Amino acid sequence: MLLLISGSPAPESANSRFLRGIGQLSGQPFQTADYLADLPVFQPGRDKAPWPETVLRWRQELAAAEAVIFSTPAYLHNLPGVLKNALDWLASSGELDQKPALVFTFTPSPPRGDRARQSLLWSLEALNARVVAEAALYQKEVSFTENGDIAAGDDREMLVEALGLLP
Repeated sequence: MLLLISGSPAPESANSRFLRGIGQLSGQPFQTADYLADLPVFQPGRDKAPWPETVLRWRQELAAAEAVIFSTPAYLHNLPGVLKNALDWLASSGELDQKPALVFTFTPSPPRGDRARQSLLWSLEALNARVVAEAALYQKEVSFTENGDIAAGDDREMLVEALGLLP
């Protein structure tokens, strides 16, 4: 199972739609972590039993996933707070240790997203995730079919190749 993780908590955001398109393209079972905005603000002193239910769900779904795919917009040249907070909840638990990951920024146009993607890569490195591919993609260049599939084109071909790097 693939776990799709959007940096935008809105279910109909461009990044959430993009991830669902990737999930459909993968041909594998997938689920979306669409509850990250419900995670409490991370504080090291709260990282102990009893953990909040959303934290347990987040960690369990990551542990069960064969691979993860991240897609994020950029907020002020950085990660959205909801995604950074979710990653902070993993600092002591190890669910991303050697977990294969694809990392994308999906923003309106270049160079937006470059710093956010780098920040995400640094966080994933600290969590010991195994990033197998990363790329910047732009909303003006990726199109979707009526049923939400990613339309044919160079970006779709690149995504198919990237998905082929996952178990």
